[in-house]
Amino acid sequence: MIAISGKRRVVWAPSLAPPDRVLTLLALALSVVGLLLVWSATRAGGGYSLLVRQAVSVGAGLVLMWLVSRVDLRVLRAYVPLAYVLALASLAGVLTPLGVRVNGAHSWIVLAPGVQFQPSEFAKVALALAFAVPLGELRDGQRRPGFGGVLLALVLAAVPIGLIALQPDVGTMLVFAAMVAGALLVSGAPKRWLLVLAAGAVGAGAAAWQLGLVRPYQIQRLLVLANPGADPGGVGYNAAQARIAIGSGGLYGKGLFNGEQTAGHFVPEQHTDFIFTVAGEELGFVGAAVIVLVVCALLWRGLAIARHSHSPYGSVLAGGIVSWIAFQTFLNVGMTVGLMPIVGVPLPFVSYGGSATVAGLLAIGLLQAVHRTKAMQP
Repeated sequence: MIAISGKRRVVWAPSLAPPDRVLTLLALALSVVGLLLVWSATRAGGGYSLLVRQAVSVGAGLVLMWLVSRVDLRVLRAYVPLAYVLALASLAGVLTPLGVRVNGAHSWIVLAPGVQFQPSEFAKVALALAFAVPLGELRDGQRRPGFGGVLLALVLAAVPIGLIALQPDVGTMLVFAAMVAGALLVSGAPKRWLLVLAAGAVGAGAAAWQLGLVRPYQIQRLLVLANPGADPGGVGYNAAQARIAIGSGGLYGKGLFNGEQTAGHFVPEQHTDFIFTVAGEELGFVGAAVIVLVVCALLWRGLAIARHSHSPYGSVLAGGIVSWIAFQTFLNVGMTVGLMPIVGVPLPFVSYGGSATVAGLLAIGLLQAVHRTKAMQP
């Protein structure tokens, strides 16, 4: 199979390069920290059920990560259409009686009593694989995707984003948009397409406002962002308690399992979307900063993989994944410290949640597959 890299023709070799062990260790470190923080956030309620569930999710994710990392990029590319169709089917499934509403969004599918998953998390993986095809598979003589390739990538992204808008899940929509922007940037597409994407996002937001599609609680969250002290006992409660918990940790924190705000469950959803408040209170500014630095190191490795990939497809795929993890981390940390509105996205690899955990580790496996797929000159 031939891929174009600059002006040179390269052929993927059948063997795989050694894995990026630093990338694996960084993802594993975040997952272990996440288990500790989830344990601290949930143990006051008694029992170890949530900790065990998260440990099982981490174990399953690590197995999938290892399996995917051993697959040649050509093989993964062959299953992209199937992954994309399954993602769309599952996103549509949440709008049927199979779907359930959690925290204002119809985002989950119930498989059995007590067993459910969030299709939008796995759709991130499918989308990263899908829009890398028109942006990364270039014709002879091309150095960047043309009009047709960029347009097809935007269409491929618009369909799942539209389905997520019906749930509605604003946080995931923003992450998808960031993934598309990152992939366009890495692919070398003309910068005007980024302006088109931004203009489209603004236009869609304005249309949603005019048509009354923006829910009242979403408007209230924006108002709280503009005025953090507004209604601390009502709509501003989550944001206020998050800041109190993080601020109470000081420089070095109160110690793991010693957080008073955490033990008292003052912050809602502190084991999922607000897990960073547990880190801030119990590990302090230093511990929370270390978590952010580990994420940054992981992103740096991902960017290096995108830069040194032997195929444009691999570069765009890695770029989309890095954009996903980077922007979702920014959203999650930002909403806990009052820099972003509360949109309900988990902190990658750290927050409790089987779907998010498995999908995130699966994405690391894809980065490894891009890194390990060799190329040789014909």
